[in-house]
Amino acid sequence: MPMFRTPPRRCLTILILFLGLLGGCAVNPPVQEMSNARQAIEAAVASGAEIHAPALLDEARTLLQEASDALGAGDYPAARRFALDAKEAAIRARQQSLRKRQRDGTS
Repeated sequence: MPMFRTPPRRCLTILILFLGLLGGCAVNPPVQEMSNARQAIEAAVASGAEIHAPALLDEARTLLQEASDALGAGDYPAARRFALDAKEAAIRARQQSLRKRQRDGTS
């Protein structure tokens, strides 16, 4: 048997190990997503969302807390989803606040 031929079972084992290592590296803490959510909440607050869109702002804060809890538990996929949802809620809060401020003629 030539030296470059590897038994199929050995190839399969190597492939499985390689894919396992790749899969383990793919799950990273959602640091950027958490930061983006916090910044979106800060922007919503700066736009007056505490007055003009308190329910949406509370939703964003609650989702960010859920993301933080999931991160602490090591559930990075859930933390990422919560952080992305928090960012979206904060963006909606900011938009609603800006619309209400424009409608009311306030700055």
